[in-house]
Order: sequence, then C-alpha cells, then structure tokens
Amino acid sequence: MTSTFILETRNIVKQYAQHRALDDVSLSVPRGSIFGLLGPNGAGKTSLIRIINQITGPDSGEVFLGGEPLRLEHIKRIGYLPEERGLYKKMKVGEQLLYLAQLKGLTEKQAMEKLKIWFTKFDIKPWWEKTVEDLSKGMQQKIQFVATVMHEPELIILDEPFSGFDPINANLIKDEILELRNNGSTIIFSTHRMESVEELCDHIALINRSHKVLDGPKRAIKDQFKTHTYHVEYQGLLNELPDAFEIVNSQPADDGFTRADIRIPPDGSVNDLIRTLLDRVAVRSFGENIPSMNDIFIKAVGQTNE
Repeated sequence: MTSTFILETRNIVKQYAQHRALDDVSLSVPRGSIFGLLGPNGAGKTSLIRIINQITGPDSGEVFLGGEPLRLEHIKRIGYLPEERGLYKKMKVGEQLLYLAQLKGLTEKQAMEKLKIWFTKFDIKPWWEKTVEDLSKGMQQKIQFVATVMHEPELIILDEPFSGFDPINANLIKDEILELRNNGSTIIFSTHRMESVEELCDHIALINRSHKVLDGPKRAIKDQFKTHTYHVEYQGLLNELPDAFEIVNSQPADDGFTRADIRIPPDGSVNDLIRTLLDRVAVRSFGENIPSMNDIFIKAVGQTNE
C-alpha cells in the first residue's frame, strides 16, 4: 500500500557537542503538498534537512521515504536546493548539468532531453557554453534550480529558493514550484519569507529551539490563532452594543468614516453582529481579521521562548 506521506521523521534527535539541534522532532509530509518548514535562525531546520538528505545522520529516531526506512539509494528520489549554493564556478553550465543529472541516475540522452525542455522554458539556451562564474547570481540560481528538479524527483527540498532573485524571476520560480506540485512532486519549502508561505504552502511545521511547536494544514493553523475579531468601516455612532460584542479599538478616518475591530465570543454569531451593525450605522466594509503567517510565526516563537 502506498503511504499517504512521502516523508516521515519520527522522534529525531541530533546533538552537536553541547548543543541539541533537534529534540524529538516528528513530522509527516503529505504527498503532493507544498510543506513549509519554518523557524528562526538556529532553530534546527537545516539540521533536519541535512538528515533527510543523508548528509548527516540522527543520533536517534527514524526517517521514512514513501513508507520505507530511508536508504542511500533514496537520494535519487530527492531534489535538494541548499541555501548555500554549490555549483562548480569554472565548469561550463551545460557540461555541469549533464554531470549532475547522471549522478541522479539519468542517462546522458535522458539528461539532454530534460535539459532542452528546461533551457527553453527558462529562455537560457545561450548559457550552455558559459562558465558559472560568468553568470550573475540570479542566473546561477536558475541553473541550480534546474539541477535540483531536472530528474523529476518525488520529493523536492528548497531552502530559501527565492534568495537572489528579482521579483520577475521569483514569480517564474513560484510558477514552476506550483507546476511541479500539480505534476505530483512534493515540495518541502524552508524560508523566512512569510508572504511566500501565505502564497504557496498547504501545510506548515514550525521548529523553535530544537522542538516542533506547530504542525498542520495552513488553514487549521490560522484557525487556531484566530482572535475572533472583525473589522468594520462605518459612518455614524456605534454605541450601546449588546454585551456579546466588544469594540477592541476604534480609529476615525479623514472621510467621516470610522474603522473599528469588534470581538465576538468563539461561539458567537457573525450574522447577529452584522444585523446589529446595520441597525445602527452605515457599513462600508466588513470582514474577519485572519491572522497572517507572519503574525502566527512571531506569536508562536514568542510563546515558546517564554
């Protein structure tokens, strides 16, 4: 039976001298998802990624790929884009990519076919004979991305993939990440850019101080951090609200309208709030205050630091 999860880590512990990098970290990454691996600098994310890629091993715990205990040959089913890029600067781009593709199990013919597709897609055919050191940082990033995904791995691990890209090329890579997910790959996406997490990720896990502190579908995590407040812009006087509703802040605007945040109990009725507002004031806009991933990151890290 095919496992629901492409990757599972169970009770991973990693110790470096006096520093425990990972302490009993268990994750389950659903197939066909974009999984955000989040955390402050030094939290343990890179240590976990290195274990998954078999660069280092855990002191205790287990890793499973597709339901099987992780083995050396599994590396061909994984694509890894490290934060610290690692191309051979004196080597020509085409020669280097052919070499890296064959390390991942492709024949030279298969590699040429894949690379023709990617070089056309990224409009980089003139780069084939250039050496890596002749390319800008953004160009090198594109080449490294191609090297990561050209063997069509089941699991793709991207560590800060947008570092060094201008907005146009960042959007190009975002589109490719979504297409890879839609074609069946699973992506583990490690980043500090919460706007990218908002845009791309289906699931997230947050590691802080070597421990997993959050884990689950992004929508469920957002629900967990809801404040049960709603923003409203209105004209008129909003006073003598029923006890169920609490104005937590109010700010007049220059155009005669007021913006307020109103809290209702977790079991309260939003429809009752809307009816109450419409009976008293002219409403211009209304909506729920949904916590951003940035808000959640700061709050969760702050709570665990305390």
